Amino acid sequence: MRKRLREKLSEAIPQEQLRKVYNSFDIVGDIAIIKHNDLQNAEVVAKQIMAVNRNIKTVLTPISRITGDFRVRELKLLAGENKTNTTHRESGCIFKVDVEKCYFSPRLSHEHKRLAGLVQLGEVVVNMFAGVGCFSIVIAKTQSQTKAYSIDVNPIAVQYMEENVKINQVCNSVFPILGDSKDIIQTRLQGVADRVLMPLPEKALEYLPYALSALKKTGGWIHYYDFQHAPGKENPAEKTKMKVAQKLDSMGATYVFANSRVMRPTGPNWYQTVLDIQITALPNKF
Repeated sequence: MRKRLREKLSEAIPQEQLRKVYNSFDIVGDIAIIKHNDLQNAEVVAKQIMAVNRNIKTVLTPISRITGDFRVRELKLLAGENKTNTTHRESGCIFKVDVEKCYFSPRLSHEHKRLAGLVQLGEVVVNMFAGVGCFSIVIAKTQSQTKAYSIDVNPIAVQYMEENVKINQVCNSVFPILGDSKDIIQTRLQGVADRVLMPLPEKALEYLPYALSALKKTGGWIHYYDFQHAPGKENPAEKTKMKVAQKLDSMGATYVFANSRVMRPTGPNWYQTVLDIQITALPNKF
């Protein structure tokens, strides 16, 4: 689709703009979201997206950054139906979502699947920033006999998560919880988890102590996500490791970085990274 789109646009917009178009849009269900600074060209791109992909019913563009505890942004209609809710399919799962009122990234689909493949039979998972439930539901559909406590502070996201749990028939495996994950863990989920997911880079370091306290006394796994600035020859994953190691050392945890990698670039010299951390011994205070 992207190749055909570039061909159709090659005579309509300048080449430097065309290069940006190729990687500047996401598809969520039947909605395309494009990032474009030139609104006039964005409308041209939007119409061509709908022309080359008949399944796209709506094209939107962000007019604000992702901000706040809910991780949402304002979107403007460029073409098609005036809507922000859709149904997205991924890894054999169905996700209903409002792309303006809930955080959702189709670019995490590989990571959802990768992480689900790491979960072992019968594990208990705490997802500290669950959104509409993608990580938790893919895990539940991939590995049987798991329990995933899925926490999010956004009430609309939790409503969609509850619906998605029913649609995907994982009511006995995924348990949506509304609230701030640090409060939920402190009051309800201390010492229960084999594995903790932290897919909110902006708050991961601050919430790391609560992730540790959610783990069972024997330890377990933390999957830590970060945004890292790494100009020049700096290694984004290594910079994340250094930051997290300093925090874990200060708390007295014993750990191993089993895996670290760059997931994707997010801007000039900015990258999203992930660490798979095996906690072999909790701090004494836990």
